[in-house]
Amino acid sequence: MATSAGGRLPLLEHLREFRKRVVRSAIGISFGSVIGWFFYNEIITKLSEPVCDLAAAQASGANNCGALYISGVLGPLNLQIKVAILAGIVITAPVWLYQLWAFIAPALHRREKKYSSFFLIAATPFFATGAWLGYTILPIAVEVLFGFTPDALNNLVKFDDYLDFVMRTILFFGIAFELPVFLVTFNLIGFLSGRAILRPWRIWVFAITLFVAGFTPSADPLSMAALALPLIGFYLLAGGFALFNDRRRAKKNAHLEY
Repeated sequence: MATSAGGRLPLLEHLREFRKRVVRSAIGISFGSVIGWFFYNEIITKLSEPVCDLAAAQASGANNCGALYISGVLGPLNLQIKVAILAGIVITAPVWLYQLWAFIAPALHRREKKYSSFFLIAATPFFATGAWLGYTILPIAVEVLFGFTPDALNNLVKFDDYLDFVMRTILFFGIAFELPVFLVTFNLIGFLSGRAILRPWRIWVFAITLFVAGFTPSADPLSMAALALPLIGFYLLAGGFALFNDRRRAKKNAHLEY
C-alpha cells in the first residue's frame, strides 16, 4: 500500500485498510464457524461441564441437565449459531491476529516488517494459553458465583446467558495475554524502549489490576487473580527482554560506528 513521504497513510486509505482487514477476518471466522457448526454437540458438551455432565444426561435420556435450560422456538438455533461463532473465533485466531498486525504494519519501514512473522508466531500460542486458562478457571468461577444463590431458591441458567459468560471469559483471557507480545514487538521495531516500558511499572500494575477488575466477566477474586498475576508477570518479563534487546542494539550500533 502506498504511503506518504513520512511513512503515514492518508486517512481514507487508512479506513480502506481497516475495512479490508475486518472483511478478511470475518471471512476467516466464517470458515471456522462452519467447523464449529458440525462439531456443535461435542463443543457444548465440553463447555457445559462446569455446570452439568451433558454427555451423561444425553446418554440417560434425562429431560434436563443441571441448572441449564433452553427456551423459545428459536432458542436451539440461536445457541448453535453462537457456539459455531465462538468456535470460529478461537479456531481462526491466527487469521484475525495476523490481520490485526497487518493493519499496523503499513506504517512500519521495510526492515521493521520482518517482525510480522515473530508477532504471528508468538501471538497465536499466547492467545491459546489465555483462552485455555479462561476455560480452566470456569468451573471455579461458576461454583463461586452459584454459591451466592440463597438456599431457598433454585438458580436456573439459560444456556444462551451461560454461553455468553463462557465466551467473554475465554476471549477476554485470550486477548489479554497478547499484552507481552505487543510490548516485545513494539520494542523490536524500536517503537518502545525497555525503560519506557518499565519506568511506569506502578502505573502498569495498577492499570492491569483495574482493567481485570472492571472487565473480567467473573467477579470472583480467584478469577481476577488468575488473570492479573500472569499479566503482571508477562509485563515484567517483556520489560526485561526489552532492556536486554536495547543493550544488544546499542552495542551493535556502537560496533558499526567503529
